Amino acid sequence: MAIPTSRAKEAAEININPDKCNGCGFCVDICSDLSLKIENCTAGKSDSAVFGCIGCGHCMAVCPNDAIAIHGREISPDDMFDLPPKDTAARYEQILSLYQRRRSVRKFKDKNVAPQIIEKILTAAKTAPMGLPPSDVHLMILNGKEQTRIFAKDFCDYLMTMNWFVSGWFLAMMRLFLGKENDEMFRNFIRPLFKLYPEKMRKNVNVVTYDAPLAIYFYSSPYSDPADPIIAATYAMIAAESLDLGTCMLGAVHPLIQNGKKARLFREKYGIKYPSREGLIVIFGYPAVIFNKGINRSFANITEV
Repeated sequence: MAIPTSRAKEAAEININPDKCNGCGFCVDICSDLSLKIENCTAGKSDSAVFGCIGCGHCMAVCPNDAIAIHGREISPDDMFDLPPKDTAARYEQILSLYQRRRSVRKFKDKNVAPQIIEKILTAAKTAPMGLPPSDVHLMILNGKEQTRIFAKDFCDYLMTMNWFVSGWFLAMMRLFLGKENDEMFRNFIRPLFKLYPEKMRKNVNVVTYDAPLAIYFYSSPYSDPADPIIAATYAMIAAESLDLGTCMLGAVHPLIQNGKKARLFREKYGIKYPSREGLIVIFGYPAVIFNKGINRSFANITEV
C-alpha cells in the first residue's frame, strides 16, 4: 500500500546499513509512517507501517552516520545535500524587511529575466512544502514579453467564446447553486473582467499578464493538496523579490480554464497537464516604478482560544 501521486504509485524502498547504524533512534522518532523500529540496537524496517515509505527523506536527513538509503518516489541518497550553516540564514528582521518591501508590480521595464535568474527562482520554489512527496506541483513558464502577450491574447479570445458564462440568465439560474458570496463575486468581479480583458486587448493594452517579461503558472494534479501550488508560487514570489524583481499574483485566469471542452483545449495548447482545484499565475519583471512607502495590512480576524 502506498499513497498515490501523479508521479508515484508505489512505496519507496528503505535500505539500512547495519554496519553504519549506531542505534540512536533518530530515524524512528522522525518517521511519521512508523516504518522504522529499533531492534537489537539497530534500526530496521517495522511491520506496522501505516502507508509505506512516502519518500520524505527525513530519516536520511537526521541519520548521523548515513546509514539509511531511500530509493523510489523520485528520491535517492543523491538528492541529499549538506544544510547551509545556520549563521548564513536570514534573520527575522531581514525577512520582514523583504516582505515589507514587496509590492504587487504591474509595470515593468523592457528587460528580460535572464535564464540564471529564472533558475534561481525555481530552485527556491522547489524548497516549498508541497504535500506528500513526490511533489504534484506543475509549472507552465511563459518566458519573454512576447510569450506573455500571446498567452493573454489567446485567453481573451477564449473568453469571448464564453460570454454566456456571465450572462444575466445564467447567473440568475446559478444563483441558487453558487450561494450569495459566489454570486456577488461573479457579478461584481468575474463579469466585468469578461468585458475588460478583451476590450483592452483590442486597444493593444494587456491587462491579463501586463506584458511582463516572465510569467509562471503554478497548478497541480488531482492527487495534490489544493494549497500546494499556492505555497510554491509564494516561495517563487519571495525569491524573486530578493533578486530585485517585482512580482504580482494573478488569480483570475486559473478558475476560468478548468471546466469544459474549450478550457481543456486551451490547457492543451499550453501544455497544462491537468485541471487543478487551485492554481496561480505569478508575473515577474524589473519594476518600472519605485515605491517609497509600504501599507499596513490586517487580518480579517484573530481568535485566541
